[in-house]
Amino acid sequence: MAEKHKLLEVNQLTMDFGGLRAVDGVTLQVCEGEIAALIGPNGAGKTTFFNCVTGIYAPTRGDILLHPKGLKTRRLNGLKPNRVTEMGLARTFQNIRLFSDMTVLENVMIGRTCRTQAGIFRSILRTKATRIEEQEIVETSYQLLQKVGLGPFANEFAKNLPYGAQRRLEIARALATEPFLLLLDEPAAGMNPQETADLDHLICRISADDRIAILLIEHDMKLVMNISNPIFVMEYGKKIAEGSPQQIKDNPQVIEAYLGEETDA
Repeated sequence: MAEKHKLLEVNQLTMDFGGLRAVDGVTLQVCEGEIAALIGPNGAGKTTFFNCVTGIYAPTRGDILLHPKGLKTRRLNGLKPNRVTEMGLARTFQNIRLFSDMTVLENVMIGRTCRTQAGIFRSILRTKATRIEEQEIVETSYQLLQKVGLGPFANEFAKNLPYGAQRRLEIARALATEPFLLLLDEPAAGMNPQETADLDHLICRISADDRIAILLIEHDMKLVMNISNPIFVMEYGKKIAEGSPQQIKDNPQVIEAYLGEETDA
């Protein structure tokens, strides 16, 4: 079997906040076609890891390397979040960050800005090229809303959407940046069982249809075990295990640290 192309490579990532080491020498990689998961107890350092990878924090030590297919490798350390997004890595947040007083469609359109060509002067002059591009932004954004099941709500204010729909809107906005790697921070948080099942199918469709690799942080073990391989486990800032769902279920260190005895819960 041909070796998978490595998209994200993180080597010995360490993040200190004063005397606190939130991430401690974590090494992992995500390859094309994968839905990978990063799990662990609250406070394990998972979101801090995401924040380092996406440019919110500059890590204390280690390397974060992006390997776009057919393009040269880029080191992400120290780059601003918008530059990381432009390189093809998008994310959602544990706490929903929508523009609540804008429409659902407008929220997705904002995600398209990193892929637009119109500068300030073209926008002011309203050139033909600008008008064509604006139409493309609207059409593409609406298609993404249809993909996540929000097409009928395009003109609704984002704040009026049910919680689960707001989560899906965040995913649509991230997809609008045209990523090849998508980081989802607790996408099922606060969802009811039906919403979680719908999210499970959506993540699999995004991976299969759009050929986007996914790395997700998630506490819903049923969702993680259903769709993720590989799974990485963190505890107290360190990576303590990685492997297939079955390997993680059977790992005594993981059971002790996180899953408890009811590993099939």
